[in-house]
Amino acid sequence: FHACQEVFEAGHVLLVPEPTVGDPDLVHLGLAGLWVAALALETNKMHYLGIPLGYYNCAQVIPMFFGFLLLPFNGVQEGIEADQTDGKPAPEAASSSAFNAMLAKVYVAYTGGFVFFVLFLGFLEAVGVPDQAIGILFVIFTLGMYAAIEIASRTSKSDDSYVAGRNVPPIFNGRATAADWMSGASFVGIAGTLYALGYDGLAYIIGWAGFIASRNWGTAQLPGGKVVELSGVSRFLATIVLLSWSFSYLAAQAYSTSVIVSRFIGIQFEVVVFSGLPRVLFCSLLGGMRAVTYTQVAQYVIPIIAYTVPAICKPTIQDNGFNQNNPVEFLAYGGTLRAITFRKKEMALLGLASKVTPYLEPKWRRVDFFTLTFCLMVGTASLSHVLMRYFATPSVCSAQRSVAWSLGFFLVLYMTAPAYAAFAKLEVFPNVSRTPLNVLRKWIFAFGRIGLPTVCGKAVTSSSGDYLLELKGLKISTDAMVIATPEIAGLPYTLAGLVSGGGLAALLSTADGLLLTISDALCHDIYFRLIDNKASIRKRLMISRVLLAVIAFVAAGTAASKPADILSRVAWAFSLAASGNFPALCLGIWWRRANAQGAIAGQICGWGLTLAYLLGTRYSGWALWGGISNVAAAVFGLPVGFAANINVSLLTPPPPDEVLAMVDSLRDFKVTGKDLTAEEREDIKEKEEALARAQVPQVSSTAEATAVATA
Repeated sequence: FHACQEVFEAGHVLLVPEPTVGDPDLVHLGLAGLWVAALALETNKMHYLGIPLGYYNCAQVIPMFFGFLLLPFNGVQEGIEADQTDGKPAPEAASSSAFNAMLAKVYVAYTGGFVFFVLFLGFLEAVGVPDQAIGILFVIFTLGMYAAIEIASRTSKSDDSYVAGRNVPPIFNGRATAADWMSGASFVGIAGTLYALGYDGLAYIIGWAGFIASRNWGTAQLPGGKVVELSGVSRFLATIVLLSWSFSYLAAQAYSTSVIVSRFIGIQFEVVVFSGLPRVLFCSLLGGMRAVTYTQVAQYVIPIIAYTVPAICKPTIQDNGFNQNNPVEFLAYGGTLRAITFRKKEMALLGLASKVTPYLEPKWRRVDFFTLTFCLMVGTASLSHVLMRYFATPSVCSAQRSVAWSLGFFLVLYMTAPAYAAFAKLEVFPNVSRTPLNVLRKWIFAFGRIGLPTVCGKAVTSSSGDYLLELKGLKISTDAMVIATPEIAGLPYTLAGLVSGGGLAALLSTADGLLLTISDALCHDIYFRLIDNKASIRKRLMISRVLLAVIAFVAAGTAASKPADILSRVAWAFSLAASGNFPALCLGIWWRRANAQGAIAGQICGWGLTLAYLLGTRYSGWALWGGISNVAAAVFGLPVGFAANINVSLLTPPPPDEVLAMVDSLRDFKVTGKDLTAEEREDIKEKEEALARAQVPQVSSTAEATAVATA
């Protein structure tokens, strides 16, 4: 997520590019870490902290490696900026300290209040308050806190509404980005997928933690791209691509939110889907990006507490013969992994489970693992709702720092997810298998009412029989595992409510950002750019907010149909974004011959092939090409998109000189404007001010925000 911006400082136009040839390109070293995953079978013969080394490398080492690489990279970039500004501090440094201190106090008080509330609910549970009442209180409290922050952050200014006023401090912008990024896919889906797939599920963690170098693109979305000088046709196609992936992503969030709320409040699933619309719209309509950003800073706290507390409490409270009541078992969970292997073999010998499948070793082909990882990485480089975050910071240096904070914050969840999944898998053995149906814990019936766990292919809603449940007859949806684990393990119901509140926070934070991205693209890049380019700011704001409501309603209708599991839908979104956007983003920066016609051809061919493969294999019975799953569909669309872009660009006129000059500036290490005369500096300053005045009414879309490419 490295972000660069064009800055005017002390009479200089400053560009922060990559290191020159000969300097270490630290970012791309991260890709070397992927090859560690190819040696899983060999390295699993060794152990570290009781965990097979191959599994540990993918679950902990590679994500941490990506995070640590940002530290020297940011150091290099800050050195470049210091050299360009003659050592002067960033323009926001003098004025932001009081604002930062105020924000810190507010969020510390918020965190303390939330912890006190959880302890209070634990007391209510101890004195006999019904579980459903505790679940309702959790939902009401968390939504109420978010509403209070949203009301305090309300605004009618266009720059606040679309880019949060560009004054968000790096650490808080990092927290907001992490909350936006965690989403339902990470909070609800990651641990559930690891529960089901074991080692192979780690492809999602590596793919979402990885990153690629980026440059000063001048926009947060491809529709507003300046490097390839997009035409109206290309702008329209880029918006269609954005809608395809973001709507799939949004529907997944709406579905997961409804699963959580319907479980803990007891309302019918379909009712929850549509009744949740006002809450999501409330944030976006009140204050746009400003309200969303500061709400997401608060929303980060709850998912992290909700994820880590059960992972710590489970091995501390209970002893299954392997954990030895170890409070740091969530970091060194080798005992749990050994227990899983032992009990799977034991139950297979007794005929209670199907054949043993290795949990710690890859079952997929290596090509399947790496294609999925690659598609997730490249897809991340093309997601507008995350990239736009870095335009909310006041300077280049702040954007770079918030990148490091972002990765650090959401690595907390990624590092905990494998342990959480292992604890969940271990708990299913003793608490479900060989248990009479009529004495099963009530969680299975509560989730059965929304169709998540099934026994012999049928949802379990109630039972009066004493049939002994065998593990091979039980199927638990991966979407239910994170929310259900505290109840499966017999932990206090307050922890189950805490997890539900955390999931709700993660899901709502992403839904808010996605809604803004979709509505802004439709309003600015379709309505304003292609239909009515004389529309006032007020009119565009009104249209944007109407579109918010329409999009939310359509997404809710899609979620009500209970589509595929959440992680699959999110992976589809990444493949669509990668195949439609990445060829133009990459070639627009690194190839001077790229033009708008090539971008159009690449979008049509790459995105079109990916969409066709995804729909064909999912709904039309197509055979998989080379055995590659449709969650990695971009592996086919990307090369076709690149080929079409390159060939059409070569067959059509080159881009104009001003575009080529901008492309050169993205890659050139030289400091533009370092030795300007006083007259030249004054002329540049006047042009900058005129440009700023001209662009103020156009900061009405994330497409006009400066941000960057990657993850």
